[in-house]
Amino acid sequence: MNNFKSSCASRLFGCFASKEFPTFLQNIINKTYVKLMKVDLSECQNEDSYKSLNKLFTRELKSPRKFESNENEFISPCDAFISESGEITDQKALQIKGHSYRVRNLLSNYVLKREKDRLIGGDYINFYLSPKDYHRYHVPFDMRIKKAVHIPGKLYPVNFTWLERIPELFIENERVVLECYTKDEKLFYMVFVGALNVGKMQFTFDKNIQTNVKASTEQLYMYKDIQLKKGDELGRFEMGSTIVMFFEKEMVELTCNKHEPIKFTKSIAKTII
Repeated sequence: MNNFKSSCASRLFGCFASKEFPTFLQNIINKTYVKLMKVDLSECQNEDSYKSLNKLFTRELKSPRKFESNENEFISPCDAFISESGEITDQKALQIKGHSYRVRNLLSNYVLKREKDRLIGGDYINFYLSPKDYHRYHVPFDMRIKKAVHIPGKLYPVNFTWLERIPELFIENERVVLECYTKDEKLFYMVFVGALNVGKMQFTFDKNIQTNVKASTEQLYMYKDIQLKKGDELGRFEMGSTIVMFFEKEMVELTCNKHEPIKFTKSIAKTII
């Protein structure tokens, strides 16, 4: 699947998913999707409440989830499957067992070398969001966003079959990198990786970040004072995809288990005091 085909397929699917069909037909589409993908709507409105498939994908929770108020604890930013986690070794991380990628290349040239160097020996977590998952992502820790980088790229699927097939797939795909700091100026990154049928990645703090568009150059966004609180909504995928988090060396101790599902609000790491 080449880049042109995957991009066209994603845009076409995005058009279909965004279209509001007559109610009776839309209900059939929604119910079929829920049944095929085994979507759990117990915390959301039922499938008849959504006027398009995209609104079903990007559904809200009926009630906010509660989480521990421990200020030293990172929570999962999403509902997902933790495909890999561990220590960044030789400046590489695993996208799946036996298949690594270069962290520096993933982050792009708009992330300075001195910041990249802070990640050497640090930790990472890969979150895979399947089509059945809740598609909104949230702030994992009280943080300040200094910059965002949109990196155009391919839209390969990010399921396990493709992660094994394509070397450094995460680097090949379109992505958005957020450079984040805690109140103690500890550094971590959140990388949102696009995939086949991901119409858009949206961010609540900056509507100017536009993905899955005909762009060929990287775009840098700089911010002076964007402060976000743990649990706040950060944005959403318009279909399943992947989030990767990187922490600087000796910043956190991971508390999550790889190869297991996790829910937004559950603990993933604790800061090292």
